Parts: sequence; structure tokens; C-alpha cells
Amino acid sequence: MATVTVVHGEAELFERTAHLFSGTTTEVACAANALRTWMSAHPHAEVAPQPPGLRVRKLFRLSTLLDQRWGHHARTMADRGADVRISAHDVNETILLDGRVAILAGDESRGARSYSVITQPEVVHGIASLFEAAWRAGTELAVHEARMAELRAFAPGVLDSLNRGWTDEAAARALGVSLRTYRRRVAELMAALGASSRFQAGARARELGLV
Repeated sequence: MATVTVVHGEAELFERTAHLFSGTTTEVACAANALRTWMSAHPHAEVAPQPPGLRVRKLFRLSTLLDQRWGHHARTMADRGADVRISAHDVNETILLDGRVAILAGDESRGARSYSVITQPEVVHGIASLFEAAWRAGTELAVHEARMAELRAFAPGVLDSLNRGWTDEAAARALGVSLRTYRRRVAELMAALGASSRFQAGARARELGLV
């Protein structure tokens, strides 16, 4: 394979890289803003039991775990032996195999998403260094889950109130909480979604299918 190969769409990604995954013996490291990339092409690949000696690390964008389906997937991964951490920031969607292959996801603005499969050692090393920095800044899943349990239950009501354009006072009454509590939850939800405004929080929630 060339040092950089570009493929288009998740199906082609799986077809062209399945042998790389099956040949991985020491570590698979992934960073994802959403969980559909590999799963949509090969839905059982990431929940299969891990081979002995293979370390799996998964770094998920915090907002993905507001969706119960993806939260369940992350916990399933952890239960099967993966190290799972959560990032409060956007992460470049990346897969690293044994530190010798890197797969970078491109954008989706021009149809089928493209993926760059990179084997150039110097480039892979640089990508791995960026992943390690994001990994160190991440929060372990168990710690994150403890912090987010209440917010996850509260998020749909907050998102609905933002979507309806209610005042804070009206939203707090509708949700049966104090105004102070409501405003704190809005701030926490904005942080979870990486949003700098309430409008942006509502927009990102719609993009994620949370409202």
C-alpha cells in the first residue's frame, strides 16, 4: 500500500483496511466525535471480544455520550476490556493500529466521506503524538459517567426548552426546578456540547439528533 491512500465512504474503508485491523496485535487507538464511522460499515467489529494481549483505547467526544445509544456502546467497550476516555473538546477522528498505520477521517461536505490511510512512519508518529496529548487530557469513562448521570437525564428537557425559545423562568417552571438549577444545567449542557451560545447548543443538539 502507498504511504497515503485515500478511500471514500465507510464501506470502502472497511473493504480496504479489514486486513490491517485483523493483523493488529498490540494496540488499536481511536478518537471519535461520533460512533458511526467504523460501525456503519462493520457493525460488530468494535464490540467483538478483544484478542488476548490487544489493548484498545477509545477517546470519544463528550457530546456523543448524551445519546443513550452511544453511551451504551461506550460502556460495552469498557466492559469488554477497552480503555475509554471522554474529551470535552472536538477530536480529529483517528484510528491508530500498532503505531504503524493511521486512518484519518475527512469532511462530509462533498458527498461520501473520505479517509486517508497513512503508513509513512514519521507522519504516523506525529498523529500518534497528537492522540496521546488528547488522551492525557481526557476523563476516564467511570469518572465521566458519575458526573454526567444527572445531566443526561436532564438534557432532553433543557434542549427542548432551548429549542422552543422559552425564558429561563418558564423553562425552570416547566421542568420543576429552581431558576438557579436550570441555568446551571444549561451551562453544563453547553459545555458538554462544546457550544459557546445557547443557539449553538440547540443547533448542535439537532445535528446530533438529540432534539
